[in-house]
Amino acid sequence: MPTLTEEAVLKALATVQEPELGGNLVARGMIKDLVVDGANVAFTIELTTPACPLKDEIQARVEAALKPIGAVQIDIEWSAMVRRATNAVPQTLPGVKNIVAVASGKGGVGKSTVSVNLAVALAQAGATVGLLDADITGPNIPMMMGAEGQPVASPDGKITPLEAHGVKVMSIQFFLPPDQPVVWRGPLVGGAIQQFLRDVDWGELDYLVVDLPPGTSDAQLTLAQSVPLTGAVLVTTPQQVALSDVAKALAMFRRVNVPILGLVENMSGFACAHCGEVSDVFGRGGGERYAAENGIDFLGAVPLEVTVRQGADVGVPAVAQRELGPAAMALQNVARAVAGKVSVQAAREQPVLTVS
Repeated sequence: MPTLTEEAVLKALATVQEPELGGNLVARGMIKDLVVDGANVAFTIELTTPACPLKDEIQARVEAALKPIGAVQIDIEWSAMVRRATNAVPQTLPGVKNIVAVASGKGGVGKSTVSVNLAVALAQAGATVGLLDADITGPNIPMMMGAEGQPVASPDGKITPLEAHGVKVMSIQFFLPPDQPVVWRGPLVGGAIQQFLRDVDWGELDYLVVDLPPGTSDAQLTLAQSVPLTGAVLVTTPQQVALSDVAKALAMFRRVNVPILGLVENMSGFACAHCGEVSDVFGRGGGERYAAENGIDFLGAVPLEVTVRQGADVGVPAVAQRELGPAAMALQNVARAVAGKVSVQAAREQPVLTVS
């Protein structure tokens, strides 16, 4: 059997297409630190997100390309370099690569639950993540994240966010007594969001997840006009009343030219913990149908599960619990899907090398 060469290995790897971004691994510059020793091959594949949903598929394609040319042992290390999905760099947040808004047309659909678990799941995968509670009059993120205390000033006079579950967290609730309401008009709400963007020391982040209040008013417009958003994740439940409201959120984001990353159908069926029977409390499949009819991606369905509520009450998001139930696994898949959509957007901005 002839000895493998670096040239032969790269030629074989150039036949492997990145399944989501398109283009081959070599042309996209994803192959790093290649070492060829006889029939043994070792290299690093640099992904565009540590939460890549197709890592196993990429590995299978790589092995299928290298074994026919004589590779016996294939050692793959994985790394990730999250790219910015828009060429516009926010002046107030130069270290933040991607800003993802999580929104809904109405309250009570589990938008904050999706925000919290999205942020934590991305951090668990190895990304640097921040979570901004932009629901100024209903700030629940600190309780759901188990983040307690009051932020302090950084050396340059900015606000240092608290950290929980590997995520940097900021909320107006950190500055208020527990039962004090925020009775503010729209301009004050918008001003608070701008201050959290401008005056918080977010540092270097791969993703800043922003939990918006329900509706289509000051908070949403302030965010869209203050920073270049990578995109919005819309959250709904399956029933028609929720879908009619999420339609307004979709129209609002399209009007202000914010890309839609996709739609999450929350509370999609409830499995009884005792008998296993599934009850469609809010119906089922409405979100997926709506996404298909409106030309947006469906990011996944998340079932109703009591452990999600229990965890939120004590500051342990579903994806951070010791045993992951169906809802937690569905939320992990949502996070991978969001990361994948962001990577696809970023890929459009990156040049692809020509490989002969």
